[in-house]
Amino acid sequence: MIEPRRTLWWHALDDGRLQCDVCPRHCRLAEGQQGLCFVRARADDAIVLTTYGRSSGFCVDPIEKKPLNHFLPGTPVLSFGTAGCNLTCKFCQNWDISKSRETDILADRASPELIATAAAELGCRSVAFTYNDPVVFMEYAMDVADACHARGIRTVAVTAGYMCPEPRAAFYRHIDAANVDLKGFTERFYRTLSSARLDTVLDTLVYLRHETTVWLEITTLLIPGENDSADEIEAASRWIADHLGPDVPLHFTAFHPDYKMPDTPRTPHLTLIRARDIARANGLRHVYVGNVEDVGRGSTYCHGCGERVIGRRGYTLTDWGLTPEGRCRTCGTVLPGVFTDPPGHWGGRRLPVRLRDFAAGPA
Repeated sequence: MIEPRRTLWWHALDDGRLQCDVCPRHCRLAEGQQGLCFVRARADDAIVLTTYGRSSGFCVDPIEKKPLNHFLPGTPVLSFGTAGCNLTCKFCQNWDISKSRETDILADRASPELIATAAAELGCRSVAFTYNDPVVFMEYAMDVADACHARGIRTVAVTAGYMCPEPRAAFYRHIDAANVDLKGFTERFYRTLSSARLDTVLDTLVYLRHETTVWLEITTLLIPGENDSADEIEAASRWIADHLGPDVPLHFTAFHPDYKMPDTPRTPHLTLIRARDIARANGLRHVYVGNVEDVGRGSTYCHGCGERVIGRRGYTLTDWGLTPEGRCRTCGTVLPGVFTDPPGHWGGRRLPVRLRDFAAGPA
């Protein structure tokens, strides 16, 4: 039986409640209550993490699925999440995990050391905290990261970036790469569809880009009629170029009807193409489209000479035009990112993993 783990970021209020300080929701809890995220709760006069050591499942994915296109391309990543989330997105694409209120979905129980062992034996170059936001299980994620780093395995956070500064700094000291979901670029969108605030996410993006060594990429899920207008994409692209610089990769991905928005249509391919064109016109060098088949706009091009340096068909690499130093073979321009030579060859495979298979020794 894995017991709840006492957390660090909370304080007592004058009225006897305890306030969780991990994210800007600042849930104020009486004994026995849970936060909005469901997994951080008050017990024995402390805020505890109820899902430490418990997962909704493990899977080996291509790193491009996170999506990360400039971080160890072609390599496999061991991915897992827990349950719960600190946002309330009506369009959530992983709602069966992130919105779960049933701890019995957490079938895989694994110590940080066992996760690192499994990743090493499976040949994974990194472990990703994904499916639900690692903000809500940060203590578990940090311990897993330490165990992975001891074996030379890197760590990835797939996150909405909705986090307070002090725990954010502690968390990202353990993280090598992050894909931050910039859900929209208006406060209206965040308020009405996610019950959150845009300014907090922008603050996280600036922090990651300028105050850490974490490799950063950004994803925006374009939802028809909600965040796909040319004006909003123009504003977001200009902000990224001005505040983060031209080299942060940006992914525009297609929405499919799900969760509380089943009647919203799928994102047209042309909407993704238009968004990419706008972002590139505003100076962003590496802009991708996702959740659709588009070899040309899913591949990576040298910003010096325009040659294709990483070809992709879906999640599979088809071309490699980088030197061992990460330079374009044609003109020598350095491609921003974290690369290996040679690149990985995992392809688009998805391999479900049972952690208990690794508990008794090498598989």
